[in-house]
Amino acid sequence: MKNIRILLAEDDNNLGNLLKNYLAAKHFDTDLFINGELALEAFSTEQYHLCILDIMMPEMDGLTLAREIRTVNPEIPIIFLTAKSQKEDVLEGFRTGADDYITKPFSMEELLYRIQAVLKRSASSVSGRKEDLYTIGKYNFDPVRQLLIFEDQSVKLTTKESELLELLCRHKGDILERNFALKSIWIDDNYFNARSMDVYITKLRKYLKKDPDVKILNVHGRGYKLIA
Repeated sequence: MKNIRILLAEDDNNLGNLLKNYLAAKHFDTDLFINGELALEAFSTEQYHLCILDIMMPEMDGLTLAREIRTVNPEIPIIFLTAKSQKEDVLEGFRTGADDYITKPFSMEELLYRIQAVLKRSASSVSGRKEDLYTIGKYNFDPVRQLLIFEDQSVKLTTKESELLELLCRHKGDILERNFALKSIWIDDNYFNARSMDVYITKLRKYLKKDPDVKILNVHGRGYKLIA
């Protein structure tokens, strides 16, 4: 994991320094910021491979920071740290484009596992392509550049959106099993990841609505089907 740069935004100075020192011992180059505004300023000028963001921070909270980061780089992996246990807060994190979350208190080993899993997914999303271009009705989808193209317009997809759409394209006309998709993209098929996938399916449907012949159908008890 050498040469991996992490942006860490955590307003608890003790926890922040503890995490930074632990990650340094695991050979991650980590920059710590005590609020969202400082983190965003650094992100705008420096190059990072992963962001770890506390949700509750002064100046700018983690959810707002994630949205700002996504406007600069829609592909960079984001992990949320949260002391909140409400399902709605976790789902809001996924809606902003989070790749994973971890609830305080947590073990350092669990955080390391989640970092490694997110980085592995991010790397494989580029290296594991089956095709350079997919045709979906009147759309063209470029999974390498993560672009969904309709006539003269294009939408830049996030890594998760692109991975999920590519799975749907590979199974076009057939059922994409929910558990298969969850374990392929999110590694774990737990409740929160399943709800996160539902959020991304909703986003993909909005992107594809310009062609009425393109639909992502729910197959009750099994998964989804892309038809065009």
